[in-house]
Amino acid sequence: MKVTVKGQVTIPKNVRDELGIIPSETNVVFVKEESGKWFIHKEPSGKKQPSRFRRAHKSAKINMTTEEIMNLTRS
Repeated sequence: MKVTVKGQVTIPKNVRDELGIIPSETNVVFVKEESGKWFIHKEPSGKKQPSRFRRAHKSAKINMTTEEIMNLTRS
């Protein structure tokens, strides 16, 4: 896995799915054990409400108009 010039890496989708990491909603921490190994851990969520876009994601139907979909993001 390559590291960008900003020190960023992409967490593979299967790892994000298994850990329940949601972009823009999940914080992760890096933990170093006494053995010197590093691990990534998902921080516990503080009952944060999902973004309006995340809430609308599963509400939209294929046959909805653009205006109906936009109204879902405004609620």
